[in-house]
Amino acid sequence: MQKNINIKNKRARFDYELLDTYTAGIVLSGTEIKSIRLGKASISQSFCEFNDKDELFVINMQVDEYSHGGYYNHKPKAERKLLLNRRELKKLKREVVTSGLTIVPLNLFTNDRGLAKLNIALAKGKKQFDKRETIKDRDNKKNLDRIKKSFNS
Repeated sequence: MQKNINIKNKRARFDYELLDTYTAGIVLSGTEIKSIRLGKASISQSFCEFNDKDELFVINMQVDEYSHGGYYNHKPKAERKLLLNRRELKKLKREVVTSGLTIVPLNLFTNDRGLAKLNIALAKGKKQFDKRETIKDRDNKKNLDRIKKSFNS
């Protein structure tokens, strides 16, 4: 089997406060999984949403067309169904409806069997001042690490 793929959504941790995480399977066609195994996917602008049948879908996930796909190639921005336990789906639906939270994908990876999985998180949007505070904390941590490194040398 090929090396494991790990595609991250770096904006998710900056834009949202993550409350609870889940690992979900994805329903994919043959050309989609081949493109993902080549690393030709992006989840930076994507989000998750329930349909009227209480099924969870990832929206706006970019999976580039497979180069050798031909006629049977997939659509790059199609909605893709996520696979979770019924109990987890009910809990997520309840939180989204009652609390106004959102579900964001964190990273797309392939497991040791070669199956594509998506880590998703129940998240609450950050305000602008929270984002500024995150940037300030990150800068302070960098400066502190730099000082520690120069002190140890």
